[in-house]
Order: sequence, then structure tokens, then C-alpha cells
Amino acid sequence: MKIGTPKEVARGEARVAMTPESARALQKLGYECLIESGAGEAAGFSDAEYEEAGVEVVKTAAGLWKAADIVAKVRPPTETEAKRLTKDKILISFFYPAANEELLKLCAEKKSTVIAMDMVPRISRAQKMDALSSMANIAGYRAVIEASANFGRFLNGQVTAAGKVPPAKVLVVGAGVAGLAAIGAAVSLGAQVYAFDVRPEVAEQIKSMGAEFVFLEFDENQDSAATGGYAAPQSEEFRQKQLEKFRELAPEMDIVITTALIPNRPAPKLWTEDMVKAMKRGSVIVDLAAERGGNCDLTVPDERIVTENGVIIIGYTDFPSRMAPLASTMYANNIRHMVSDLTPNKDGVAVVNMEDDVIRSATVTHGGEITWPPPPLKVQAIASPAKAPKPKELTPEEKRAQELAEFRAATRRQVSLLTLGGLAMLLVGAYAPASFMAHFIVFVLAVFVGFQVIWNVAHSLHTPLMAVTNAISSIIIVGALMQMGSGSWLVVVLAAASVFMAAINIFGGFLVTRRMLAMFQKS
Repeated sequence: MKIGTPKEVARGEARVAMTPESARALQKLGYECLIESGAGEAAGFSDAEYEEAGVEVVKTAAGLWKAADIVAKVRPPTETEAKRLTKDKILISFFYPAANEELLKLCAEKKSTVIAMDMVPRISRAQKMDALSSMANIAGYRAVIEASANFGRFLNGQVTAAGKVPPAKVLVVGAGVAGLAAIGAAVSLGAQVYAFDVRPEVAEQIKSMGAEFVFLEFDENQDSAATGGYAAPQSEEFRQKQLEKFRELAPEMDIVITTALIPNRPAPKLWTEDMVKAMKRGSVIVDLAAERGGNCDLTVPDERIVTENGVIIIGYTDFPSRMAPLASTMYANNIRHMVSDLTPNKDGVAVVNMEDDVIRSATVTHGGEITWPPPPLKVQAIASPAKAPKPKELTPEEKRAQELAEFRAATRRQVSLLTLGGLAMLLVGAYAPASFMAHFIVFVLAVFVGFQVIWNVAHSLHTPLMAVTNAISSIIIVGALMQMGSGSWLVVVLAAASVFMAAINIFGGFLVTRRMLAMFQKS
């Protein structure tokens, strides 16, 4: 079979669904690859590079659609492109079936198979095909870059001879893939980052990235991640409480990045007009949900506007296209993995297995029928974390009593172990010679002291602690050197082996320490 990629016709779209690298991988699956002339130019891939990779360059879009058995593209097909589909063709692209019902009907009438990359379920096995996450990752990063370019100050704080510059305060609304990417980029640029999400379980991820989680005092009795990793719709009471919190934060924030989306629904309005008016002049809002109506009341899709009070609102819908080479590479890899799953025999023949959870969920038309929405997955996409009961807060007296009980228990254990060890020493000493006992006692004490020292160290400190304290192995070297003067050849051999192994331990420990410290140094 032949798999082809036409040039994108949507205004401002610079991505391409096939790269020379992905084409080589598709050819290994048994496919012949076609590309429309100029399809990769905007993403930095020339026709010559495709030809070098063994891809046939087709001069016209009509010729490519006619020759290809599988058409892979980025944007949903236009009406003209959909009319070029036939019964035996497979289309793989973003589709957004909830917003394109007429287009869905047209593709079904053509009896073609349409696989929507935006419908890939968010389960572990499908992560390699999750194009929404790939593009959201790029969009989140690019949103911070755009905000920085439109903001009139540094993002990081600085103290200079000309005066002190405070760090920018950045609020990220929504901690999905795009939100986490935005948090990471803003933190790395030195901003003071705050993040909000309706799912309290993501608070730990937010904090681990160096941002502060905006906690909302509200008890919402519903599964906040009931839609396969996306935030579920919340109650009106929760929404009002959420808006109150944002109104409180609005005057303080320099940059606001909104990323909130709910599958198959318009983007929820989270940043209202009065919040925009409360922001400082020169503040920036980047609305990543602009394509679905926007999270901000004043967002205009594909435009950058400045409000009367000097707030800049960016509603671009082409953030991934602004990093077209990277976005094309990532999306082409998502397509390649999808085609790989469609080709179980690796023989260049696609098989649409409707029993496969991933393929079934992504397929929106097949055999002349509309197969969207898909049935529920056999396994839940993301398990809801069990709500553990809150531990009872202990009084100071109860804490002291608990610590005393733990101390007494530990003391009893140590006394028991020392008693058993002493009895064992007496038993060994009754039969062993005095020269042996002198070394044996030192050995036992070393084991005991080493165990007590290491056992009481937190697990997270084990690696750095052991890396440095491996220098203690020098004691072994000193002892081994003293034993080398012994007349016994066995003792000399064992001492030499001890010197060799301890030396490896010492130098290896310092090497590990050096590498660990280098991980935390900025280049």
C-alpha cells in the first residue's frame, strides 16, 4: 500500500505529517511513501531530502490523493479534500468530530475510514500515538516564549547597579500537558509561578516543578479526572468559587496562561472581562484554548489585542506551527506509531482492527458508518486515586507519648540484638584462638556501627551519602597494607585484592558525587 502526505492548505499551518525520518520507518513496515511537492518546505524539509529518503514526490495534491491508499495529514480535511476520499482509502489526521458533524457525514458517505488523531485514548499503550499531548507540550512551552516576548520586563528577578527588578508572577490555569510544559518553561526562566487545576491530585506534580499550587477551599464530590486525564465539568458552585479566587489573584499577576479544555465541549470561560480590567498595564494573557472559544472573555482567535487598560491578550491558534520543524517531527512520529499498530504483520497492508481499544477509539468513520463516539474503554484510562482518610492531628502530649513509645521499642530491639551478639561472641571465644578474636571483634563492631549509621539515614540521601563516605574505604587500604608484611602468601594475596577493590570504591564514589553535582549545575 501507498501512504501519502499532501501539503496543508489551512492558513498559517506550517507542519507536515511525514518527515524524511518517519518515511524511512514507514518503508520498513512495507509501505511506499508519497509526498506532495513543497509539503515540507515550511517545516524545513525540502523535496530533495524526501527523495533521498526514498519518498516519491508528487507534483499536485489531486495526484497524491488519487495515488495514496492512506493519506496522513495534520489539519482536518477541507470539503474538497474529503470529496477525494474513496471506499478503500484511509485518512489519518486531526478531525475533531464533535465540531465537524457535516464533514463526518461526508466522509461516512464516501465509505472511507477516518482515524482521528485527536481521539486517541489517553492510556499507557497509546502514549506513543498521543498527538494531542505532543502538540500541547509544544504549545505550553511556546506560550511562555510568546508571553515573554510581549512582556516589558525580565521574567527572572535581578539586582543590578541600575536597581532591583522583581521576578514576574505567572499564573498557569490548567495543569495538563500544556500547563505543565508552561510551568516548566516559566520556572526555568526564573519567574515566580503559580498554577491552578480542578484536580487536587496534580498539586504534587506542580510543586515538584517549582511552582506554587493555588488551592481552592471547596469540597467537590465528584471525580475530577473522569474523562481520561482531562478535567471533568465542575458544578456551578465550584465555578463561582474558582472565579472568586481568580479575581483575587488578577491584580497581582503579570502573565496568565490559560490551558483549560474539556473534550467535545467549548472552552470554559475562566478569565472574565472584569479580571482583565483588574490586571496591571503591560500584563499578558496567553489563551491556549482560543481555537475552542477561549478561556478569556476577550480573546479573539488568531489575533493579538491590547485592551483599553493596556493588557495584551494573545489568542494565536498556531503555537505548534511556530515551532514547525519540531512539531512536524513529533507529529510524524505519532502517525508512524499509529500506522505501525495498523500493520500487525509489518507487510505494508493496513488492518483496521475494531477490536483494538486504541484503533476503535480513534476511528470515527468506517465501512460507510459513523463510529463516533466510541464505546467506553475496557479499562479506565486513568485510575482515580483513592481518597485516603485524613490522619488525626495529634496533640503535643500525644506526640511526645508516641515518640517515647517508639524510642522504648527501638531500645528494646537494640538491647536484644546486643545480648544475642554478646552470647555469640562468648561462644566463638570459647573455641577460637586469641589472635582470631582480636580481628573478629573489630569486624563485628565495624558491622554494627556501619549498620546503625546507614540505617538511620533517609532513603533519598543514600546515594549522595554513600558516594562521599566511600572514602572511608581508605581505612581498608591502610589495614591491607599493614597485612602485606605478613609471611603467609594467602594473607598477602587477600590484602592486595582488598587494596584493589577499595581503590575502585574510593574513586568510583567521588566520580558518582561529581556527576550528581554536575546534574544540578546550570550550563
